[in-house]
Amino acid sequence: GIKTQDESLKFLRELGFVTNYKLNTIASNAEEIIRDIKSLGEIRKSLPYEIDGVVLKVNNLEDEDRLGYTARVPRWGIAYKFPAEEVLTTLKEIKFTVGRTGKITPNAIFSPVHVAGSLISKATLHNEDYCITKDVRVGDTISIRKAGDVIPEVVRVLKERRNGTEKEFQMLEYCPICHTKIVRKYTEADYYCPNEMCPARKIENIIHFASREAMNIDGLGESIIEDLYNENFIINITDIYDMDLLTEETFCKKMAEYLSGDLFRVVHLVSLDYIDKYEEELMNLEGYGKKKIDNLKSAIKNSKNNSLERLIFGLGIRNVGAKTAKVLAKYYKTLDNLMNASYEELVNISDIGDIIAKSIISYFSNEDNKNIITKLKQLGVNTTYINNSGYEEKDEFKGKTFVLTGSLVNITRDKASEIIESLGGKVSSSVSSKTSVVVVGDSPGSKYDKALALGISIWQEDEFLDKIEN
Repeated sequence: GIKTQDESLKFLRELGFVTNYKLNTIASNAEEIIRDIKSLGEIRKSLPYEIDGVVLKVNNLEDEDRLGYTARVPRWGIAYKFPAEEVLTTLKEIKFTVGRTGKITPNAIFSPVHVAGSLISKATLHNEDYCITKDVRVGDTISIRKAGDVIPEVVRVLKERRNGTEKEFQMLEYCPICHTKIVRKYTEADYYCPNEMCPARKIENIIHFASREAMNIDGLGESIIEDLYNENFIINITDIYDMDLLTEETFCKKMAEYLSGDLFRVVHLVSLDYIDKYEEELMNLEGYGKKKIDNLKSAIKNSKNNSLERLIFGLGIRNVGAKTAKVLAKYYKTLDNLMNASYEELVNISDIGDIIAKSIISYFSNEDNKNIITKLKQLGVNTTYINNSGYEEKDEFKGKTFVLTGSLVNITRDKASEIIESLGGKVSSSVSSKTSVVVVGDSPGSKYDKALALGISIWQEDEFLDKIEN
């Protein structure tokens, strides 16, 4: 059988798969690793494709299995990133934007430059402290790179190139969109627009709500949402679903009002009920054929049936990401239960700390937010958790922490972890006194020994499979 990474790559090549065998090497010590990385770095620009680093892996597959994983990454492999390419350009403007939480972000707008294979012209400057620390000024020559070869960032300012015409950074006093005085909490580095009705905040909220990780309304992208908002078709997230409740008379009036102008190009979203009657007119608009219109209608309707975690994330509660939204949805089952949760109850949930708990309480204490949720319910948006895994919670798993060790033969680790979480358990990467059960496969290693020493319950793979199926 195949026992090493090198053998597996050779086998794949024999089967006809394309592998990078000419660049793959086996190193016996740290010096050889450094030598090989340096060698690849020297030929990097001559390759017919972009690379940003080198992946180092343990060659022996048995060693790989014994090393296992942490909560996020494998212990048997690591990526080395080459130093990012830096390019010089001129800072033309510092533009302030407003996010969905009201956060004011300064952004560097500079002369377009090619960096790591793409043309970029802007990068975030994060906050006031960042700008002051770097002493960044409009007119400066700045060095740009892509952090991790992905995200554009300002690395440094070439102060020696200044000629005296540069303009010092000045933080705003008022929101650039609604002109409300912005505020900064003493515990944070960011400024915020406190106006809940700020157009920029509302647009970003709608964009976030429709995004892939939230309600996943395919076809309702940023530019379309901005147009719809600017033409008063969508003012808040409920309007996405309320558009199909407009009367035929109202729809016809909007048709007549906008048919004469280019702004009508997105009016097809106004009414899902009556859109079929006007499909011929809509199909005459540039970029909106029948298939696109039908797909968008279906995406809006289908999103009403999403599980609760998507809705929680889509609401845009500060500090509540997609993972936290899933924890909350599985724990509370319904949005009403979450809305009525106390601070004390929230902080006792695993992975929910003080900051997240306060954000949740604050969000659901706001009357405008309550009204939006009431409207979403009236419009038929699902507010309950839907377990799509096919498994229901069991007492043997609920609230318990599991560790997987050794080679599982009949199920992958990822699938086993997914099922444990669906049954109400939590998966950890290390054995401790808080571990409830250790699931053991072939060649379990030190985790098994530690579990025995601590007297932790041990399930063999067959026993684990019986329990999840029964």
